[in-house]
Amino acid sequence: MNHTRRSLLAGAASVGVVGAAGCLGGGSAGSGGNELDTGSYDCSLSEPSSPDLEFRPTLGDANADVVVKAFEDFTCGHCATYKLDHFPTIRDEYVATGQIRYEHWDFPIPVNEAWAVPVASAARGVGARQGSAAFFEFASAAYESQGNYSGAAIGDAAEAAGADPCLAIADAQFAAYEEASMDDRSEGEAMGVSGTPTIFVNGEAVADYRAETVAAAIDDAL
Repeated sequence: MNHTRRSLLAGAASVGVVGAAGCLGGGSAGSGGNELDTGSYDCSLSEPSSPDLEFRPTLGDANADVVVKAFEDFTCGHCATYKLDHFPTIRDEYVATGQIRYEHWDFPIPVNEAWAVPVASAARGVGARQGSAAFFEFASAAYESQGNYSGAAIGDAAEAAGADPCLAIADAQFAAYEEASMDDRSEGEAMGVSGTPTIFVNGEAVADYRAETVAAAIDDAL
């Protein structure tokens, strides 16, 4: 299959050997519970009831023969690089064209115990209420705030995804989706994940997270 490779090659050049290694860890992820600064959002936060722990953020053709699973930690700088600089190419060339099913899986290492699970919880809550497209919009907006996470930043990311900012902040504060994130992490560990981002194509781990590398693995599987 022919592809436009300009964006792939540009992305590959921006990562280099160190960037391709990803974030390593193995600590225990922290849950929420700290009072979050909501900034200009006038939120009266209460613990979410009955979060949809079965929600799986998924894009593309649900029946595609090629399944891509991406394990990420919202506090990993390499995950931010992947999501903002490399994932858009995969989304444009393979998801939008219906060639793959693309799934997000949480793998809180965590790089930052204070935020890994809370931000993941906010993202899942947005997706569970608004759909997978909103989840991925939230994720990209959240990664742009990485290093400056706050309740207000989570609210801003939710608004960017067309979602209720106060509900997202509540999901973060109470780590409403911690169980789902920990289940994802357990699945990742069973598959051999030890760092993030780790990308699988039909169950086979891709060598690194560069768009060029992921695209080549997808092409081989098509």
